Amino acid sequence: MKKYRVIVGMSGGVDSSVAAYLLKQQGHEVTGLFMKNWEDDDTGEYCSSRQDFLDAVSVADVLDIPMEVVNFSAEYKDRVFSHFLAEYQAGRTPNPDVLCNAEIKFKAFLDHAHKLGADYIATGHYAQVREVDGGFQLLKGEDGTKDQSYFLYRLNQAQLANTLFPVGHLYKREVRRIARDLKLPNCAKKDSTGICFIGERPFREFLNRYLPHEPGEIQTPDGKVIGQHLGLMYYTIGQRQGLGIGGTRDGGGEPWFVSAKDMARNVLVAVQGHDHPDLLRPSLQATDLTWISGKQPHCNWVYAAKTRYRQADAPCAITQLTQNHCQVDFAQDQWAVTPGQSVVIYESKVCLGGGIILG
Repeated sequence: MKKYRVIVGMSGGVDSSVAAYLLKQQGHEVTGLFMKNWEDDDTGEYCSSRQDFLDAVSVADVLDIPMEVVNFSAEYKDRVFSHFLAEYQAGRTPNPDVLCNAEIKFKAFLDHAHKLGADYIATGHYAQVREVDGGFQLLKGEDGTKDQSYFLYRLNQAQLANTLFPVGHLYKREVRRIARDLKLPNCAKKDSTGICFIGERPFREFLNRYLPHEPGEIQTPDGKVIGQHLGLMYYTIGQRQGLGIGGTRDGGGEPWFVSAKDMARNVLVAVQGHDHPDLLRPSLQATDLTWISGKQPHCNWVYAAKTRYRQADAPCAITQLTQNHCQVDFAQDQWAVTPGQSVVIYESKVCLGGGIILG
């Protein structure tokens, strides 16, 4: 097997740590690189970047590999966070991890790694790359419960050609076992669930620091006022918690769910019952399309799609398709399709690409 110089993006988590170990075991020249991409309130109680850095350094020491640090905070603010705020202000619910991967982890990081003379970059994502006829396919991770291809659908051929996913063929339990066997200092560390590079923190309080909020009414679809919202940006389609309204006699006590945002009137629309018709969609419109192969998929072929992470694959067909817009029709109605989120299209285990949901 040919040996390469590989720079591993080490976040301080167990997945990227084991990725670095596996590459070194294969005989590659491995360097760890910690990306610092957030500096606002970096000393705050919710920002874990210092501890993550210490964990990454500790692992590099155990593995006996060099460790570097790079600061991409300016790129992150410009390419990811500004878009994140603009989407929330427009009433949509963006997925910062998708843009963060395309713009930071597999663009800024990849460019930096090439300057350092690397042949490849590697991360701890649960995904796989397969070369077919000179092109590269993005495959789901072997562990279906941890597959992260949904967040990687915007990657292109050049990025995939230069990327390794060393743990993509493993199950999470195997990765944990390897970390325990190696006695890595972070072997029991919890998986991160916060905003990409920003960390876990009270979301409303965080958004309120950057965007003005305007309280308003919560109404039923027929205009009945049932409560007050704190600002439309704090809510997302399908949200149940945090509405401050309970079940009523006419609704049989069923919980309320956000079904729409009326930006013009600053009204949050809510309906009762998980399976209310207003929460179900037979199709969706998407824009800002990207296809990993560089070629558009076929219209009216049977594919599968996810409209949110951890969702089961939903059989679908792409029935309208232009360069930057498509319609996706589903075999069964989809619940809480959310503008700003991504619809990602699959053909079996191959991630074809996707786009941003318009509605």
